[in-house]
Amino acid sequence: MKKNLISVLVLALVLVNLVLTAILTFTLVPQTRKSNELIDQVCAAINLELEGGQNKDTLSVPIESIEVYNVTDSFTVNLADSGDGKRHYAVFSVGLSMNKESEGYKTYGGSEGMAEKETIIRSEINTIVGSYTMEEFSADGQKAVKAEILEAMQGIFGGSDFIVGVNFSSVTTE
Repeated sequence: MKKNLISVLVLALVLVNLVLTAILTFTLVPQTRKSNELIDQVCAAINLELEGGQNKDTLSVPIESIEVYNVTDSFTVNLADSGDGKRHYAVFSVGLSMNKESEGYKTYGGSEGMAEKETIIRSEINTIVGSYTMEEFSADGQKAVKAEILEAMQGIFGGSDFIVGVNFSSVTTE
């Protein structure tokens, strides 16, 4: 009799466990789906933001419509302190890709107009590059630096359709 009572009790507990598992499943699965959708949306937004800084405008402008203005003389910029006790610097040359079909090209006069504003361009590039440490500057092929310089140049020259790319023709860091 004792064994039957224990068997009935175990069976009742198994059934209660089954019912509670079913309730948990039906209440948690929809919430989990909603959470996964939210996480997917956040990930999509982050991916868009990460890709938003990349130079996609150059690809949409035909190569024959691009003129490259090479900033005269190379840059030698002291990089930000990385905490290792050493002074680091970067030596590089910069070329700005301009859209010849843009209104800004007509306004600023292409390479001749850019030569007149070279002091402003050099100052802005020096400031931007000087804010990076050697590790940050060298990371990922200088993409972050190029993207920040591009954004600054587009701001200076009044829009994103005139300056469409920033290129480093030679880079040395130490």
